[in-house]
Amino acid sequence: MSKPGVYETTKKDGSTYYRTSLTRKGKHISLGSFDDEETAHRAYLDACAILDDPSIQIIDYSDERALSFDKWVSLINFRDNRMYISNPIYILKKMFNYYISPTEILKFDADELFYYSSHKIMKRGGHYFVADYGLQLNIRNRYGIRSYAVEGRDYIFLNGDILDFRSANLQVNNRFIGVTKEIHKGKTVYRARIHIKGNYIIGDYPDDITAAIAYNKAADILNIRGVKKNYAKNDIADISESDYWQIYKEVKISKAVRTYLME
Repeated sequence: MSKPGVYETTKKDGSTYYRTSLTRKGKHISLGSFDDEETAHRAYLDACAILDDPSIQIIDYSDERALSFDKWVSLINFRDNRMYISNPIYILKKMFNYYISPTEILKFDADELFYYSSHKIMKRGGHYFVADYGLQLNIRNRYGIRSYAVEGRDYIFLNGDILDFRSANLQVNNRFIGVTKEIHKGKTVYRARIHIKGNYIIGDYPDDITAAIAYNKAADILNIRGVKKNYAKNDIADISESDYWQIYKEVKISKAVRTYLME
């Protein structure tokens, strides 16, 4: 006779494995698949203990547990917040934690919950990614941080915690290619530069969108003048297409770029 919560089943190759699940508060929750019945049953007991004992916390997890860490977090959140999320998320007031491990915790604003409840975060080479439309996207790109941006110059985590992506903590200074926020003659400007054989100043602009469009225009001018370089363009979603082209038409580009001659 199978142990409670454990169901024996068969793989395509004919081998046996065990699935574990439980139902609480009208929610049927799969706990995973296991090679042997004993481990499957221990995972079931872990899950029951979490749901029945509010003193069990996320930090209590260890590798000796049969239940996976992701399920451990999901069940504690379900117990405390009455919301089951398959990803390892714990909801707090106006924010939530996304647990990579018991000690590696990403923090997000509450309005990001829908996205991260359906997009699993993975870690590779010290960077955090989600799978989105078949692509692996660095989550920093979601907050306007470019792939080659420099921390401390292009963006700052104000409280020093590089895992805290809440809007109040993340200050992005330079979210567009070729654009930096600078102080020039006592005023804040957005300076656009483009690399040909060395960096050329395109101009100083009152906001980063205008500077980003100036960069795009400068890239077009250089390509027309024979610079054989495939410049990555700024994708600007903040304004309408008609506003984009109006700024593109009117924005001034430095003479050094407009009159650049190929050697």
